[in-house]
Amino acid sequence: MNIAESEQPVKIIAKTCGCKDKGTKITYSFIDAYHSLCIDTKDIITSELEACESLLIRTTDESDRLAIESEIIELKMALDLMP
Repeated sequence: MNIAESEQPVKIIAKTCGCKDKGTKITYSFIDAYHSLCIDTKDIITSELEACESLLIRTTDESDRLAIESEIIELKMALDLMP
């Protein structure tokens, strides 16, 4: 019997946290990371970007939206600066 395990790209969930006084921040959580010790930095940033874009679609709070848009800009800049 052959069993094939398909490995998906890094799955990350983005969440907003914080209060309105201190500002909203974005946190990330790995989901079922297979071989999480061998993940490339570029793959992580790309997955964080995808998670933020998904979160942006679902958010309704304006302060969260601004924080997520700012995070997306920073992640895109980090990808652009990578070799």
